[in-house]
Amino acid sequence: MGDEEFLPIARDPAMARVLRKQLEALADGKGGDVLGEMAKEVLSGRIGLREAVRVGAYEEELVRNVEKFQHSWDEMSEEERSNAEKEGAKFLQEQRDEIEQERRARMRSAHDRGRHAGSSFSVY
Repeated sequence: MGDEEFLPIARDPAMARVLRKQLEALADGKGGDVLGEMAKEVLSGRIGLREAVRVGAYEEELVRNVEKFQHSWDEMSEEERSNAEKEGAKFLQEQRDEIEQERRARMRSAHDRGRHAGSSFSVY
């Protein structure tokens, strides 16, 4: 499943990429068994993300994790929050740069294929 699947939710290509990567991390067990199962279901296409967050067990686990994150965030100093926000912005920019590099590579590849696609030889 590609980033584009998450564009309707994220509304930003970089955020869609982050969402996909986070789901992949969850599927690998980062968030425990329940969220891992949910992520695998979403990434396989068997269920959409919007539908998945409405499934009771998944919803409960997501709420628990959000509450845990909120508690950790509240415990941070202003400096720690500021640093976390800067790191988040930096990571998001890295994703944007990565997407742009991939776009350029696809354009070069398409251009090269078009340039070499001729079926006959000509000196002109």
